[in-house]
This record gives sequence, structure tokens and C-alpha cells, in this order.
Amino acid sequence: MAAAGGFGSNTYRNGVNRSSLKAENKSLAANQSFKSSSSASSSSSFKSRSLQFRKSSPAALGGANGAARDSGGVPGRVRVAVRLRPRNAEELAADADFADCVELQPELKRLKLRKNNWDTDTYEFDEVFTEFASQKRVYEVVAKPVVESVLEGYNGTVMAYGQTGTGKTYTLGKLGEEDTAARGIMVRAMEDILGDISLETDSLSVSYLQLYMETIQDLLDPSNDNISIVEDPKTGDVSLPGATLVEVRDQQSFLELLRLGEAHRFAANTKLNTESSRSHAILMVNVKRYVKEKDPALSMENGSNSHSAKNFKAPVIRKGKLVVVDLAGSERIDKSGSEGHTLEEAKSINLSLSALGKCINALAENSAHVPVRDSKLTRLLRDSFGGTARTSLVITIGPSPRHRGETMSTIMFGQRAMKVENMLKLKEEFDYKSLSRRLELQLDKLIAEHERQQKAFDDEIERIHAESEMEIAEAERKYADALEKERMKYQKEYMESIKKIEEQLVGDQRKHDNDIATVAHNGYYANGEVSSISALEEVADLKKLLEKETILKKAAEEELTNHKRQLYQSKLMEASATSEILKLRKSLEDESRQKEKREGEIALLQSQLLQLSFDADERRRRLDRAGSGNDSNDLDCLTAQVNNPQLSDSENGEKASVAKLFEQVGLHKILSLLEADDADVRIHAVKVVANLAAEEANQQKIVDAGGLMSLLNLLRSTDDETIHRVAAGAIANLAMNETNQELIMAQGGIRLLSTTAANAGDPQTLRMVAGAIANLCGNDKLQTMLRGEGGIKALLGMVHCGHPDVLAQVARGIANFAKCESRASAQGTKTGRSLLIEDGALPWVVQNAKNEASAIRRHIELALCHLAQHEVNAKDMISGGALWELVRISRDCSREDIRTLARRSLASSSTFKVELRRLRMDY
Repeated sequence: MAAAGGFGSNTYRNGVNRSSLKAENKSLAANQSFKSSSSASSSSSFKSRSLQFRKSSPAALGGANGAARDSGGVPGRVRVAVRLRPRNAEELAADADFADCVELQPELKRLKLRKNNWDTDTYEFDEVFTEFASQKRVYEVVAKPVVESVLEGYNGTVMAYGQTGTGKTYTLGKLGEEDTAARGIMVRAMEDILGDISLETDSLSVSYLQLYMETIQDLLDPSNDNISIVEDPKTGDVSLPGATLVEVRDQQSFLELLRLGEAHRFAANTKLNTESSRSHAILMVNVKRYVKEKDPALSMENGSNSHSAKNFKAPVIRKGKLVVVDLAGSERIDKSGSEGHTLEEAKSINLSLSALGKCINALAENSAHVPVRDSKLTRLLRDSFGGTARTSLVITIGPSPRHRGETMSTIMFGQRAMKVENMLKLKEEFDYKSLSRRLELQLDKLIAEHERQQKAFDDEIERIHAESEMEIAEAERKYADALEKERMKYQKEYMESIKKIEEQLVGDQRKHDNDIATVAHNGYYANGEVSSISALEEVADLKKLLEKETILKKAAEEELTNHKRQLYQSKLMEASATSEILKLRKSLEDESRQKEKREGEIALLQSQLLQLSFDADERRRRLDRAGSGNDSNDLDCLTAQVNNPQLSDSENGEKASVAKLFEQVGLHKILSLLEADDADVRIHAVKVVANLAAEEANQQKIVDAGGLMSLLNLLRSTDDETIHRVAAGAIANLAMNETNQELIMAQGGIRLLSTTAANAGDPQTLRMVAGAIANLCGNDKLQTMLRGEGGIKALLGMVHCGHPDVLAQVARGIANFAKCESRASAQGTKTGRSLLIEDGALPWVVQNAKNEASAIRRHIELALCHLAQHEVNAKDMISGGALWELVRISRDCSREDIRTLARRSLASSSTFKVELRRLRMDY
């Protein structure tokens, strides 16, 4: 990327080789190169002021326990530096006899512009760079504080403005491939960002665009040549969703992106610059960083307490965006010699720069209206001037007296830019998605571990059970075999013993018979002694046999005892096995209880995950309600416009005097003056109360002291329209609080406001009354009562005034009422047609749907969308012509959120769908 004039380099733009300038550029570099010879004290002074500002605002906010997320930001003025380009070859020849038109005093940060040989104008800037200032010093003084703020979570802008050929592109976009000392702000900024972030946890992405002939084109994708601008309706942030977004991992890939973008940027050869940029180049660098010191310890070891999951907190991320803007140079057609298409390009450039100048003027003068929509350039830079970004501007000028007018215009642009105040805001938020992912991973890990342990436990139980059954079966088999063997053994021995005894008895009987026969034969019957001896012998033998049988019986009994003992031991083994089985069953039950406990822990983790998701959704809904609340409460400080010229001579002096009066007299005494007999005293007192009511801190005190009742009594008891106007404005301010709204309704406030509107002739009085009723229309609880007491008809009765401010408040009230009805219908607490339609508001709404005033049109469009969300209203809306307006809104509305709401309303109604098919219309 190269600038013209004294900052030339050998690169390509749109395929044009600029090597023809090489000899001239080398000569200039040798004779008038940029050297770091400026005053060291001047540089340190500018940097110290910038660093002091950064320490007192962004850094302090970042370290205050996260308070920056809830703060409204800190003020920061736009910093402006001026850089002088050395004379180029043409100026050295043509202006050799003329002195430079500017004189620099860098040590005093001053610049003198010569009117003639005697008179000069002196201007002061935040920094003044001579033609010898190095690229490094320009970066460190102008851009480095902005880059550091971006790394801390703020938005930042660095922009170059000046006449064509004065070195803007050299200052910002010089790649420094041949001479690293010549690197511009873009390259040096990326070096610092890559050196500060961690690519493992942080992310860095880049978009590179050009604004050419009021179309935004992607320099990284030439086919993407018409990118639309999208504005967030709640925050006002500007985004370009169609632009190419490239992740950057190292400096070399970033340089390749710059070369690619430079090759696609439009340039042309003019009399003032051989390589004049014909488009505004915009580099957007998005930095997303995690705040490490706020991350909780997320590791959970196995067996750790399940309640430690309660310590999970959402990680905090900071999103900063750096915007580097290389504006195309302003030029005069008669000097540049542009013609044909180049002339059209010059016209477009000058128009966009003119629109930017108008916005800077409006911001510098604290104008109520800033024309940011006059150009796409001003819409893109909305956050840079008067927004939330930290902005540094470097204006480039040339020394030639021939271009004194252009130099003067550039200097005045910088002077006005120095008056612009931005409100820096830290871009910090909670990363609920990351926390949810981490909790899900932790939950999956616990479930997998539990399943693994459960499977191992089941396998172990099954193994033990199988082994126990096998051991029991084996023991029973052995016992049965042993018992059968013993039984067979003893049975055999018993049978043998019986057989022996029987044989012996048979033998003894035979012997006894033989003995008797022998005795009888030999004649010894007379001798009883022999017979006695034989009997004794026989008894002795029987005793021996009996003793032997007794011994065998004892042996059998002992053997039986041994078998019983073995049987008892077998039973003991069986009981032991049964006990082991019972223990295993108990262990299984314990494991089941552990399983249930772990399932409870898993359920707890799931509930915590659901709670975090619910909290995130609840926070989002609160933000949505806050956004809609801003819509419904966008009434300006009403009493500041109520006051007549005698009261508003000096706004600051008036506030100071009212505050002093409040402290000295006291609120109760001021309220007592509202009932004074003197009309002038009452007027003055009600104006003081109105001024106090404009401050939110005083509103509750006024209500507690009976001020609201006194204001309503004034509407009831007096006919003075000035009192009516101021009292209605104070009531409108108090009606922004929901509790006060119910109190106003309970005291018949709607009837009083309706009567005041009917009798009023001043549009400002009607505006105050309409604003108060519009605030009451935003309360869901008061819908029926408000309509029953004539609130809607009072609003519609005020449209005859025709004043835009009055119509805007009427439209706001109708939109608030329709929104509450839509919400009640969705919740099922309301049925039947809209009360607005019943009271005849629909014809006026349809009639003003195309009103030229944006404030009126926006509220009307919202009212139509909310009415269309309830099916019962569809037929009335079709017959009243509202369907055509809904279709138009869904196609042509400038706000994306309203277009989306209109499409959703059309798609949700079957009646609308049938009618659209009948009319053969698409939406």
C-alpha cells in the first residue's frame, strides 16, 4: 500500500506497475527521507498525556472488579495529530522561489499557516510531526495508545485525512518490504497485537473493505461488491455481516492479506497524484480475549465432592475492534484534471468527505441532530466520532503554497475533530456457551466413568456368583459321594457281621444238639454236672460274641459320628457360602445406592446447566425488555421544553438556581406554593417542581411529599395554560415509574389529562399531555381502566393539532398500547378485538403509516405489527387497508427488526395468508 507524493513505493494497485516511480522515490528518500529528528520532549509529552488518559479510564475500569460492564463509560476526546509531507520533485522545481505555506513548531505542538508574507494563523494540535518524523514515532504517538485500548477490550479507530497526495496511505498502509523502518500503522499495529495475545485461547480476525462510489466492496473477495450495513436497533452498533472475515495466525499471513487487498483497490493517475486512491480503505481487526484472572478452577478429580460443581462460573471475554481508515484524498477538479469516470469518482469522494465534515461540525457544536445517514462513510464511522471508540486522527498536509486552500480546509477539519467527545465503553461479556460446553464435557466424563465402574461392578458380581455356585455344587457332590461310600461300607460290614453271627448260631446249635445226643446215648442223663458244664461254656461263648458285637456297634457309632461331623462341616461350608452370597448381595445393594447417588449428582449437574441456560435467557429477556423500555420511554426531558423564554435563558444557571432553591427552601415549602393565591407564584412554583421532576433522583421524593397529588389538583383547579403545560410535563416525567402510573390512574389522572387536552390550544401543552398518556399506555395492568376513562379517545382527539411532536407522542402511545395488548393475547389473558380498533384508531394509524417524520412512522409501524399478531384483528385490518401497509413494512422498512416482526405477523395469521393468496401477493 503506498501513498503518492513524497511517500512513494514500488507496489501494484489494480494491476498497475509503479516501478516507473522508483528512481524518483529513491532520490527523494536520499535527499528528504523521514528521519526521527523531532523533539524528544514533544514526543514524550504527547505520549505521557495519552498514557495518563488510558490509565485513568480504560485500565482503571478494567481493574475495578468488573464494574466496567455496568458503567456508562468514560469520556475521551478525539486526539488529532498533523503530519507534514516533504516537497516532491514537482514542487521542488515549481515552488523553488516560494517559501512553504506552513511553519511547524513541534516543541509547542503548534502550526502556523501563512496568509501572506506578513500574516500567519496559529493552530494547536495534540502532536505536530515534521517532514523528518519517522514512521515508528508516528505509530507510537498516534496509534499505539489506541491499539493498547483495543487489547484491553475497547473499540479504537485510527484514521488519516488530507488532500490527495499528502501521504495518508504511506502513513497507514506502507508494508515496508524493502525498508522495515518505513512500515505503516497497519503493519505495526498487527505486530503489537500478535505479540500481546495468546493464539491458543484468544482469537484474531480481519476484514479489509473499500467504500467506492457509495458501495462497500470486499478487498479480499472482489466478487462481493455490494455489502450492506446492518445496525443493531438496541445498541446502535454497526456491522457488515456480508464481509469476508479471515482468521490471522501470524504476521506473514496478515501481510499477504494486505497485498491482496491493495491489488484490488481502485486508483487513478491525476495531475496531483500518479497513484491517487479512488476509494476509502477500511481495515477492521477484531480481537477476542479471555480474562484469565476471572476464570474459575474447572478441573474436577475422580471422587471429588459433587457440590464443587456449584463453583462453575461463566468465563469473561473482552471483544475489542480496531478500525484503520485510509480516506481517499479530497481534491479540486480544476487542479486534479479529473474527467469522465475519474470525475464521477472525485465527486463521490468529495460528497462522502463533505458528509463526514458535517457530522464532525455537528458533534463539535453539540448539535441535537447529527446527519450520520447522509453517507455510508459516516454510518461506518458512527462509533468513531461521538460513539464509544477511542479515536486518533492524523491529518496530512503538503508544504506547497499553491494548495494553501486545501491545507487550510484540512487544518480546520482537524481543529473541529478535536472538539468531539467520545464515551469509551468496555466490551466485556460472559461466555455462557463456553461454560455450557465445559459442563457438558464434564457431565459426559462423569457419565462415562459411572458406566465403566457399573459395568466392572456387574462383571465382578457375576464372576463371584458363578464361582460361588460352582464351589457349592462341588461341595455338595463331594459330600454326597462320601456319604454314599460310608453308607455302603457300613452296610456291607453290617451284613457280614449278621451273616457271621447267623453261621455261628447255626454251628452252636448243631454242636449243642450233638452234645445232647451223645449224652443221651452214653446214659449220662443222670449226671447233671456235665450238662451244667456244657451250658456254662455255651453262655461264655455267647458273652464273647456279645462283647464282640458291642465293640463293632461302638465302632459303627464312632464311624457314624465321624460322618455326622463331616456332614456338619459341609453344612458349615454351605452356611459360609450362603453368608458370602449375602455379603455379595449387600455389596450389590451398596453399589446400587452409590449408583443412585451418582445419578442424583448427574441430575444436579444437569439442573445447574439448565439453571445457567435459564439465567442466560432471563438476562437476555431483561435486556430485551430494557431495549423495548427505551422505546416506550424515549420521551425527552419534557419540562426542559415546557419552560418559556423567561425561565430558560440559561440552562445551566437555571439548574443551579433550582438546586439552590431546593436546598434552601425545602420540597414541602415549594409544594405548598402550588396552592398560593398569587397566579405568578403558582406558575413559578410549578416550574420549579417540573425541573426537579426531570431528575430521576427527585421523583420519589416529590411523590412521597404529595407533589403528584398537587400537580393533578392544578390540572383540576386552574385554567392557566402555562400551568397546564408545565404540570403535564412534570406528570409525564413521574409517569415513567410503574408505581406512579398506578397512583395517577387511581387519582383520576386520565380524565384530568383528557380534559386538559380538550381545552388546550398550544401544541406544546398537547405534546406534554400526549407524552404522559403514552407512558401510561405502556403499563399492562392499566389497559382496561385507561380505555374506560377515555385515554385512547383523548390521544386520538389530539391528532387534529397536526404538529409533528404531538403526532409522535400519539403514535408512541398507540404503539405502547398495542404492544401490551399483543403481550396479553400471547399470554391468554385477553380475548376479543383490540380496544384500539374498537375506539377507531385504525384509520389514523393506516393513514400515517407512510408519514415522512421517522419518529411517527417508526411507532406506527410497530403498532401495526403488534395489532397483526392477534388473529381476531385480521379482518378489521384487511378491511381498513392495514394489510397493504404490513406488506410494505415487511419489504421496505429501514429497520431490520421491524421488517422481521412484520413478516412474522403475516406468516402467523391464517386470515392474512388467505387474503394474500387471493390477491396473489408475496411478502
